[in-house]
Amino acid sequence: MVVLAVVATLFGVARLPAASAAERASLAARFHFTKMDIALPPGLPMRTVRQVNPAYEHIRSWISSVGAAVAINDLDGQNVANDLCLVDTRSDAVVVTPAPGTGSYAPFVLDPAPLPMSDTMAPMGCTPGDFNLDGWNDLLVYYWGRTPVVFLNNHSSATLARSDFTPTELIWQATAPDGRYHGPEWNTNAVAVADFDGDGKPDIGVFNYFPDTEVLNPQGQPTVQMNDSMSSAKNAGGAHVLRWKSATESGVVYEEQYAIAPKYATGWTLGAGSADLDGDLLPELYLANDFGNDRFFHNVSTPGHIKFSLDQGSRGPFDPKSLVVGHDSFKGMSIDFGDLMATGRFDMFVSNITTSWGLEESNMVWCNTAADAAEAKAQLADGEAPFQNKAAALNMAWIGWGWDAKMADFDNSGQLAVVQAAGFVKGKINRFNWLQELAAANDLMLQQPQMWPKAEPGDDIAGSQPFGFWVKETDDERFVNLSADLGFTDSTPSRGIAVGDADDDGRQDFVVAHQWGAPAYFHNDGPIGSGDYLGLRLYRPASADGQNTGGPLGTPAYGAVVTITTADGKKHVAQLDGGGGHSGKRSFDVFFGLGANAGKPVSAQLSWRDLSGATHARQLSLTAGWHDILLTTEAKEVQAR
Repeated sequence: MVVLAVVATLFGVARLPAASAAERASLAARFHFTKMDIALPPGLPMRTVRQVNPAYEHIRSWISSVGAAVAINDLDGQNVANDLCLVDTRSDAVVVTPAPGTGSYAPFVLDPAPLPMSDTMAPMGCTPGDFNLDGWNDLLVYYWGRTPVVFLNNHSSATLARSDFTPTELIWQATAPDGRYHGPEWNTNAVAVADFDGDGKPDIGVFNYFPDTEVLNPQGQPTVQMNDSMSSAKNAGGAHVLRWKSATESGVVYEEQYAIAPKYATGWTLGAGSADLDGDLLPELYLANDFGNDRFFHNVSTPGHIKFSLDQGSRGPFDPKSLVVGHDSFKGMSIDFGDLMATGRFDMFVSNITTSWGLEESNMVWCNTAADAAEAKAQLADGEAPFQNKAAALNMAWIGWGWDAKMADFDNSGQLAVVQAAGFVKGKINRFNWLQELAAANDLMLQQPQMWPKAEPGDDIAGSQPFGFWVKETDDERFVNLSADLGFTDSTPSRGIAVGDADDDGRQDFVVAHQWGAPAYFHNDGPIGSGDYLGLRLYRPASADGQNTGGPLGTPAYGAVVTITTADGKKHVAQLDGGGGHSGKRSFDVFFGLGANAGKPVSAQLSWRDLSGATHARQLSLTAGWHDILLTTEAKEVQAR
């Protein structure tokens, strides 16, 4: 009886408080989304598993667990982010389609011909960006089995069509006289696009998962391998940091640079993200690595030379090792930067595997502890990452098998919410017991695929977990997952999350890419006030003389940072995100909800680099609503065409 009393007491003390039904209902009333089907081209195949290397055959469901992806952006030059780029694993097609209810063109599949391709390759993601700086957003598609391809937007059609996109090699430039690909066998699961070296041009980080081997070739050589550790694996495909060099009428030229020390560059990366923490407009970089240490890098680049220096968190006497930046042994699945704590500083949200009675680790909510950019600069220079994990205290530590996550203000309250993908392999027989045995096995066994327990069609590992929708409780720092309250109950495993205001109504919508299932669009039709948001579309000139002769207003102002001060004196920060996360990419719009400051003027501090790399900063007083701003040496509001 004494033991039972002690256990009951400790349980009561340790148990986290939960929002009441009334509190959940009140929070949920602030949001409303309508789920809409996304148009796909007719006749696409509907597969449910991949063909794989013979050494992986008995774990083909595990190998088939990634690849669903989605991005939202402006591809047709209409100045609204209402175009989607999807990777559908059922067909291995890269599909361009309008957001539901917003476009008039027919969906189409990107055609990589005449570039050499094969059925032993598969697309893993699609990242929009203006890579040749002509003002039109292109599409960077990355794969398992080859190096990425840039589909340059030649805007040759009256309405968006397949013929508008010309495929060009990103890095492999050799010829293929036999029509077959003979380049590096990259197996990419994460990219990050940003101006890393501060020269005003978009650079690309390509982060590979499996080593350069024939993962998807059913006749491939048995040279493939798995991770060499469950908690500190370092035998992955490696990081490739590509610097923008030049653009021509027919393509764009990138060069690979030695930017990350090799001993920190071979984690099994599933997510990558970047943001400027110290005010120098050189974005820092975070790599979310499966099977071990995530990596946080301070950007110490100079124009023409990209270089990252490893920084780590400081461990206090009561801090578990895995809850310190750079020391974790978890399964990093994705990373997103945002002002989650509404302090005017960038925080980080990192997804991990957090399944109860399975592998229960922890999501990471890395709260920025630097008082300002100057303090962050001093700490970063000393090799210290200024973050403290508050996931458990915020009630955001556990969701299931987490994947992509995106922070966004969906009710224009001034407080970011988080949409988080979840779920792994859907089947009928629970195989978590086998995975538990594997997780407890000797690391010396893991690298050999034949030592892994079966994961075949029909097996289930965390396969019925709906995506999460985290919302901050009204009078508390804690968050609550409202996915069930809002009707987000689809248990098909999800992977990529994309966020953008697709219908230009001042409310952010989102899209979910499902693994072996149809993607879903969620139109935001929740309550909206008058003048309760500030939306910025930030451009730089797409021509040398700064004069645009038609089409888009300019090229995205990569790396631009906006800090607003609302009428109540609170600061909020956001950036033009060039593309990061796992397999979802948000729009280029910089968006703030104004909450109680609706209708009141906003003071906005804009910081950016021009196309020569020079830095600029301007203070603007802006009214609520959308603003299109051209950034040169000045910040000038322009009219959309």
